[in-house]
Amino acid sequence: MHEFSLIANLLQKIDELANKEQAGRVVGVKVKLGALAHISADHFRGHFVHGTIGTKAEGARLDVEVSLNTNDPNAQDILLDSIEVE
Repeated sequence: MHEFSLIANLLQKIDELANKEQAGRVVGVKVKLGALAHISADHFRGHFVHGTIGTKAEGARLDVEVSLNTNDPNAQDILLDSIEVE
C-alpha cells in the first residue's frame, strides 16, 4: 500500500537524523500532512505506531499538523517537521 512506503520513507529519515545526533531514542516527532496527502491524521498515527515497533522512535510522541491548503506546493506530501531525541 502507498501508506506503507510513505511511512517507511519517513522512518528512514527519522532514523538518519537520530543517528546523526547520536541519539539513543526518539521521544517526539512532528509531521505535517498535506491537504491532498490522502491519509487522515488518525490513519497516519496507526501506521506510525505500527511502523516504529523495534525502532528508536517506538513510543515517541507524535504531533500531526494537517494542512487544508490545497494550493500548497507540498499538498500531496507528508513532511517531517522535527524530531526530539534523548
